[in-house]
Amino acid sequence: MQTKRLAWAITGSGHYLRECLDCLQTINNIDVYLSKAAVEIIKQYGFQAQLDAAGHRVYQDKTASSVPVELFYQGKYHTLVIAPATSNTVAKMAYGFSDSLVTNLYAQAGKTRVPSIVFACDTLPELDDGAIISEAPRENFVQVFPRQIDLENVQKLATFESTQIVDSINMLKQAVNKRLDAYNESK
Repeated sequence: MQTKRLAWAITGSGHYLRECLDCLQTINNIDVYLSKAAVEIIKQYGFQAQLDAAGHRVYQDKTASSVPVELFYQGKYHTLVIAPATSNTVAKMAYGFSDSLVTNLYAQAGKTRVPSIVFACDTLPELDDGAIISEAPRENFVQVFPRQIDLENVQKLATFESTQIVDSINMLKQAVNKRLDAYNESK
């Protein structure tokens, strides 16, 4: 029996990007998928060495038809994680668009009944005024305020079958560990 892998997609968000890359270093058997914006942001934030140190296979959004999604058809994955997920990616997925590598991964995961975990950037506020503290390039931090439409799109996506939305790095770690345990028990 072939060992299935975890697919982890990163979009162009700096919010919790450092922490998501830290998670990647603690898990084996991962293929990492980078959106075009993720490639830019990882370099802009100075995280390329951190990603490289994880030692995972990395696929980039370089083809119009998102060729790497064929690995879902081949049964290579047990779980898809999209973390961090920008509001743009969440909106596209919530309305069924699959026009990029990450949105195609999500669509194909659903079509092949592979569970997805999505860590949406624009979710629960961290401060009383509704703000989220987000890391910006060069170790700066800014306050951002999720728009109502962004929150609604997260809620809509949460209703999709086999999709789990997480709203903190701790929830992400717990959800990933639970999926890894479930997969390991099923082998």
